[in-house]
Amino acid sequence: MHRKRSQVAIIDADGEVLANRNVPNGVEPILKVIGGLPPGTPAAFEAAFGTGWLVELLEDYGFAPHLVHPLRCKAIASARLKNDKVDAAILGQLLRADLLPEAWIAPPAVRQLRALLRHRAQLVRLRTLLRNRIHAALADYGHGRPAGCWSGPGRAWMASLQLPAVSREVVDDDLALIDALETVIDRLDWEIHQRARSDPRVKVLTQLPGVGPFTALVILAEVGDISRFGSARKLASWAGLTPTVRGSDRVAHYGHISKQGSVWLRWVLCEAAQTAKRSPQFAAGYQAIATRRGKKIATTAVARKLLTRAWHLLTDAEHAAATQPAAASAPQAGTR
Repeated sequence: MHRKRSQVAIIDADGEVLANRNVPNGVEPILKVIGGLPPGTPAAFEAAFGTGWLVELLEDYGFAPHLVHPLRCKAIASARLKNDKVDAAILGQLLRADLLPEAWIAPPAVRQLRALLRHRAQLVRLRTLLRNRIHAALADYGHGRPAGCWSGPGRAWMASLQLPAVSREVVDDDLALIDALETVIDRLDWEIHQRARSDPRVKVLTQLPGVGPFTALVILAEVGDISRFGSARKLASWAGLTPTVRGSDRVAHYGHISKQGSVWLRWVLCEAAQTAKRSPQFAAGYQAIATRRGKKIATTAVARKLLTRAWHLLTDAEHAAATQPAAASAPQAGTR
């Protein structure tokens, strides 16, 4: 898949290529190629930018979508002849042989929650960018206010400064943009708060130090179904918080974390680790690692520990929720 066009290949059960066409992206062009296939036909595609519409298209028309992990699809990466036509055919052959390295396709509700939380995070980053621009404009003329610039007194102090016309324009325009962002961020915070209140798993995760409702929702949205991971180590590996390993014979070299998986999950866990590393549960371990390896690596280690505990909490909560209906439906002694 590309942003404007896609290569579509159809392969039968015997491995014969029935069609292999390059078509524009869109519902009608895609259906012209695959619309005659029976419902339930599996369809494989690589994870790429802007594939959400294709997932919805395949699900709406009864196909079985399979998301391919591109880094693990060695048959394509190692091919001598590499182009879209060859790659599409190889994906079809791997799908037919059940050899695709698949990635999880999040349900629509999870995709929408991810979009909401990422939207809020990006707006907060934009607000921080504007604040930094104002600090830089004031620093050019030696102005600084230790008590802060964003409260009522801080705004009044900035308004009283004697600045050149262009610098004053930069400060006033950035303040206007910040005020506009505050309204949107407050609305998103209210919506996120309502979602957090209605999800019992949020209450479970907020037991962890440094984890609030927003952080808990990001963890839930990015991880998705916790039963996909058989252990906390597998979840940490998927999140890119485990070290890379290069080994041969009896020699193994451990590098930095792999940084694969969701960058949003790693970001929010590292943010939570900034607070959690000061709690009694993690302070001793953090100090020991910081002394040997440095503060950044120690903070990342705390982030992984948070994710490990989150896996245990969510797994236990899922098992408890599964056993409650069974216990409620079981007949009690002495009743008929």
